Amino acid sequence: MSRGDAGGRGVGARGMAPDPLAGEIVVRPTAEGDFAAIGELCRRVYPGHPPYGREELKSHRALFPEGQLTAIERRGGDDGDERVVGMAASLIVTWDDYEIDLHWYDFTADGFFTNHDPSGRTLYGAEVMVDPKCQGRGVGSRLYQARDELLDRLGLARIRAGARLRGYHAYADRLSAQDYVGKVVAGEIRDPTLSFQLNRGFRVLAVISGYFANDPESLGWAAVIEKLNPGFSTEE
Repeated sequence: MSRGDAGGRGVGARGMAPDPLAGEIVVRPTAEGDFAAIGELCRRVYPGHPPYGREELKSHRALFPEGQLTAIERRGGDDGDERVVGMAASLIVTWDDYEIDLHWYDFTADGFFTNHDPSGRTLYGAEVMVDPKCQGRGVGSRLYQARDELLDRLGLARIRAGARLRGYHAYADRLSAQDYVGKVVAGEIRDPTLSFQLNRGFRVLAVISGYFANDPESLGWAAVIEKLNPGFSTEE
């Protein structure tokens, strides 16, 4: 990540008390006018890593507009002020074309999504980010819900993603990444990203290294996660 399914610092975090003056949170398709704000959001969520650029975001929208979602805070009704507080980016892949231990850049064609395959049956969750100042307001949950609805609407079989193990650095001196994930799954450790995703119905398929290099929180480790679409049918 800059990227990976999440892991913006607001996703699944125990945030501050809600702001009584906060506006309504709305999830809608990403518009070209959101690009600059998404770049600023990247800088807040992943300081020290290059943000998504305009050409990357244009490529996402051109290839798969339905898979690009933006969460906004709206104040003053439909005609009021808006600000971007989260985003999600996805593409469709044919999973058999990929090894399970590949890195984020492999699954996303270096972040441009040019490997998007409309004939595939797997929605790949390339990114979820939430503004750190909006922790605890349900922004991440709304983005995940919107993506669940997309999965159902398109009749896809599953969502898969790489979950950056944001809490692993605090345990790396005494636990392997595999043991850390086992304890998160068992509820003995809370990981800010993976615990949130498990609570939303995902399961762990594998634990992989080097998913996102030079990340001081995960030390490059991620869990490959999956959520099946209960409404998916193989019947034509």
